[in-house]
Amino acid sequence: MKFKIVTLLLVLITVGCGSKESKKTTVKGSDTMVILSQKWAEAFMKEHPKSTIQVTGGGSGVGLAALINGSTDIANASRPIKPSEIDQIKEKYKENVVEIPCAKDGLSVFLNQGNSVSELTIQQLGDIYSGKITNWKEVGGDDEKIQLYGRESSSGTFEFFKEHVVKGDFSKYVQTLPGTAAIVNAVKKDKYSIGYGGAAYAEGVKDCKVKVDATTEGVLPSAATIKDKTYPISRYLYMYLKSKPTGDAKEFIDWILSPAGQKIIEEVGYYPLK
Repeated sequence: MKFKIVTLLLVLITVGCGSKESKKTTVKGSDTMVILSQKWAEAFMKEHPKSTIQVTGGGSGVGLAALINGSTDIANASRPIKPSEIDQIKEKYKENVVEIPCAKDGLSVFLNQGNSVSELTIQQLGDIYSGKITNWKEVGGDDEKIQLYGRESSSGTFEFFKEHVVKGDFSKYVQTLPGTAAIVNAVKKDKYSIGYGGAAYAEGVKDCKVKVDATTEGVLPSAATIKDKTYPISRYLYMYLKSKPTGDAKEFIDWILSPAGQKIIEEVGYYPLK
């Protein structure tokens, strides 16, 4: 399995030989990836009882900031690292950032199960979240105000949705919540609300079918539609390190990219690399 160093060099992760000293490996960042990373850590530590993997969230930006300041070994991110973040790491550590795509995700749009609307175009979603569309009747629903829920600005999901769907500034009326689970819970309770986040969290709400434009059919996120790229809002999930991994961090990443680690991705509700 190959992964990318941001300078576009490719490096192969290989399993090292010989003894090593075990230490705690810290993983911090994307809230989208918290459930998945915790499952990875639990399964890995069961197979490697001398290893300790500590997983915390906070958002992709928080994880990458922790990588920059040296307070985490691995940063989880649901968006690609920014050039400015690469520059900070390179300047501070004189190392090339290592980028490891570790899973795929369909970014779901959540609707309340009682909402009569079941599909929207990318343009409609962008107009809803930018504030151009404010009532469900404008997209074929009831004559009711749309309640917007979204992620905080430190979230990679926020940045991805802003860049690929909103394509501009969010409406000032978006209520930001700390994590996708909180968004799902809010949408579950509010018939006329809408939210977005990782597909694995869609419990008790319905996924909105997403259309590329008005002439195409709506598509739900699934393993098949993510793989064949017919679902319009999909992305890679990443792990970042400030240098080539060694020790427990390297063994953990090797395991994540192995069939055992990739199998857990499907169990959680995301999608493996292949």
